[in-house]
Amino acid sequence: MKKIPLTPDGYQKLQEELEKLLKVDRPQNIKAIAEARAHGDLSENAEYHAAKERQSFIEGRIQEVKTKLALAHVIDPSKISQDKAAFGAKVKVLDVNTDEEKKFTLVGPEEADIKNQKISIHSPVGKSLIGKSVGDRVTIIAPAKTMEYEILEIRFE
Repeated sequence: MKKIPLTPDGYQKLQEELEKLLKVDRPQNIKAIAEARAHGDLSENAEYHAAKERQSFIEGRIQEVKTKLALAHVIDPSKISQDKAAFGAKVKVLDVNTDEEKKFTLVGPEEADIKNQKISIHSPVGKSLIGKSVGDRVTIIAPAKTMEYEILEIRFE
């Protein structure tokens, strides 16, 4: 299987999620199943069926997170050449068409979260920014529209 690029922060969050699933969510759900089972007839026990469904979700998520951690390729942005946009960079751009400034953090697909301005290096915007320097202009042809950005700043933290 392919390695999954993650920032150190992204790897840490996955480890924390796994720990919560194993030490908090799973034990709570086991307790909920036992309590629901004590109520009697399981065929008509909605609490029991809901708890069993939740158990299935938790076990699936545990396996998914374990797989991601096993396949993780943690990339420390501080060890990357910092003169060009690369994985882990925080890039400030100016939308040439609207004069609006935007900030993006370039991350792997597993960490992408557009609400927090984290975009995948495999997205149209991410692909266009990789390898560019401050002052460069990039044209991004996305399914919804074509954008033109000028790179104002590149930072690594």
